Amino acid sequence: MIPSTPHIYGRYTSRPYCNYTITLLPGYQNAVQQRALRTLKQKRMYENQLLQLQQQTFNMEQAAMTTENLKNTMATVDAMRVANKEMKKQYKGIDIDKIESIHYDMEDLIEQANEIQESLGRSYGVPDEVDEADLQAELDALGLDDEPIGENETPSYLQDSTALPDFVDSAPVEELGQTNAPTAEVAR
Repeated sequence: MIPSTPHIYGRYTSRPYCNYTITLLPGYQNAVQQRALRTLKQKRMYENQLLQLQQQTFNMEQAAMTTENLKNTMATVDAMRVANKEMKKQYKGIDIDKIESIHYDMEDLIEQANEIQESLGRSYGVPDEVDEADLQAELDALGLDDEPIGENETPSYLQDSTALPDFVDSAPVEELGQTNAPTAEVAR
């Protein structure tokens, strides 16, 4: 069997991976080599054109990005210029001496408020220094450590001091001469 091309012929082989063995006729070998060289030259030319196009694309993208960055920079500079003008307008209305005066006034007022709180917080009849040993002795005398307190029980020192003791059966007797009726003063 002869293939359709005049310079190549084939024959069947017993190799399972190849059905034909190709052998070039001696006169056509030079023509095939010339065609392969032309094809390689054309391939290199296309590769060079592709590299040139890629470089041109890169340069155009870089120029576009630089232009965009310049626009953004100009917008930023304009925004800074406007902010600077606004800040100057705002600072014209601010007097640092007035601010310091207000600050000192606030310090004085806070100091006065602290003095008032100290005055109101003073206790009467309680010594300034309390001896820890005396307090511990008093706590030991109460015997609070000896008796465990149940969950629902209230320690005696936390119970209401104005409440009646449990052993009193009747209400207290009012003093003579006092009545429960409200009295009113007459305006003159």
